[in-house]
Amino acid sequence: MSTFTETKVIDQITVTENGTVLYREATRISKDGDQIAQTYHRTSLIPAQDLTGQPANVVAICNAAWTPSVIAAYQVAQAAAAERA
Repeated sequence: MSTFTETKVIDQITVTENGTVLYREATRISKDGDQIAQTYHRTSLIPAQDLTGQPANVVAICNAAWTPSVIAAYQVAQAAAAERA
């Protein structure tokens, strides 16, 4: 009888110029140890966003990237964009 397993891993984390953190979670399906399928789910987090429930490695990157100056610059840029709209 074949054994199927499902593994989820964060395989990419990117920090953009404005401080947005993007990450990709890969779900890998294996049959008897050989990967037979893979799907992806992408998530983006903006500076100062609540990180409750996010993976620990993503939280660590956010905490390192989201300095007070990055958060302030992001908020100023968002306010300026709202005024132009």
